[in-house]
Amino acid sequence: MSDIPKTMRAIDPEAPGGPDVLTIVDRPVPVPGAGEVLVRVAAAGVNRPEVMQRQGKYPPPPGAPSILGMEISGTVVAVGDGVMAEAIGQPVCALITGGAYADYAVAPWGQCLPVPQAVSMVEAAAMPETLFTVWTNLFERGYATEGDTVLVHGGTSGIGTMAIALCNLFGVTIVVTAGSDEKCAAAKAIGADHAINYKSEDFVARVKEITGGKGVAVVLDMVGGDYVPRNLQCLADDGRHVSIAVQGGMMATVPLFEIMRRRLTMTGSTLRPRDTAFKSLVADELARTVWPHVEQGRLKPIIDRTFPLSEAPAAHERMEAGDHVGKIVLTMD
Repeated sequence: MSDIPKTMRAIDPEAPGGPDVLTIVDRPVPVPGAGEVLVRVAAAGVNRPEVMQRQGKYPPPPGAPSILGMEISGTVVAVGDGVMAEAIGQPVCALITGGAYADYAVAPWGQCLPVPQAVSMVEAAAMPETLFTVWTNLFERGYATEGDTVLVHGGTSGIGTMAIALCNLFGVTIVVTAGSDEKCAAAKAIGADHAINYKSEDFVARVKEITGGKGVAVVLDMVGGDYVPRNLQCLADDGRHVSIAVQGGMMATVPLFEIMRRRLTMTGSTLRPRDTAFKSLVADELARTVWPHVEQGRLKPIIDRTFPLSEAPAAHERMEAGDHVGKIVLTMD
């Protein structure tokens, strides 16, 4: 640990605000606790919850660092109690509750995945948050399986592009929505089977047309609000509706008798507040089921753009503008 500095660059806004509050400050390098590792960060993914946290709309969970950022790639440089010393020097990516926008970050060892030669550090940093989210919600809570057809809103977002990639790998037909013809073309270019421009087309009618009137097995929804009853119209009998965000509103009116009559299931989750034990179980499952595809170069995230840490305001501006396709990543170089 002799070559680890005492302080580091970090983005740790003192008060909520616009992208201009994302200034670099000096902070103490964190010390890994039991079951944790210290990672010299190479890159950090940028996610919508971080934009909301910066705006003061999404406080970090109790005990999480106030430094922004939920996913990292980098090299293990120190270990806490209970972690083998052989971990030092290993390239990893990890899902964390906060602290990613910095030169160093602490990660639970159970939430780390190895970075294989097939992916770059930038690509590795762009995977944990979307991979954990899509896997636990679309495939576990939504039970998407080979031969199913699913509907995913926000097809060109980080979540949407990861859902497309996983559905392609596991034999699931994926229908996405996006807000322009250009974004629909981009979604299809990266593997979406169908893409619907929700601004110019009725996605309920289009889904029924695409599925021959049957509907989809699962809807993965990040909109909420008035999308929810429309999503239910898109579901086949025994279909599953999985909510992961409420960008369009926190309240929805749902037709209860329709849910009963057609045996529909409504569920959802938020990943960030879940405990380390749960996230470690997910990491183990991903290591078995998904990571072999990463190691063989068959699964890579779509990278929209990278920004150096000093340009974090521009990275947040790009996410808020909504023009990105895939993931936005900060680099520490």
